[in-house]
Amino acid sequence: MSDAPKRRLVDQLGVSPTFVAEGSRFTGDVETSGPLVVCGAIRGDGRVGGALSMAATSQWEGEIHAQAAVVAGRISGKLVIEHKLEVGASAVIHADIVAGSIAVAKGAVIDGEVTITSGQPIVRFEEKRHRAGQHAEPISSQADRRARTA
Repeated sequence: MSDAPKRRLVDQLGVSPTFVAEGSRFTGDVETSGPLVVCGAIRGDGRVGGALSMAATSQWEGEIHAQAAVVAGRISGKLVIEHKLEVGASAVIHADIVAGSIAVAKGAVIDGEVTITSGQPIVRFEEKRHRAGQHAEPISSQADRRARTA
């Protein structure tokens, strides 16, 4: 098996994740022994035994505990991450955060106290990927360029 970095979310998660689909609304406490992918809305506390991945369309109100997390959606409450927390540019977090380490993209909003348990500084970065619905250049421009280079 290759030692190449795993780029797809499902490859990184390792085991089959639990999904909350876009348009879904879940009320109540959530507990999973493995990873959780949220694209919809949750109202309640959560304990995630693996990695938490929250899409830009996601919302969560409550206290969340997870091993690691990538957040691009909205959170209000409290966020406790054992290891690494990555906050995407589209994230809006109105919560106190406790994490082993944290990386925050330019454009993210964090309203709350941030505690880093490892003592490492906050890493700031600029997202290179384009969000869904955004293109680096119009498709017609790409076609025109290909026509000129052909």
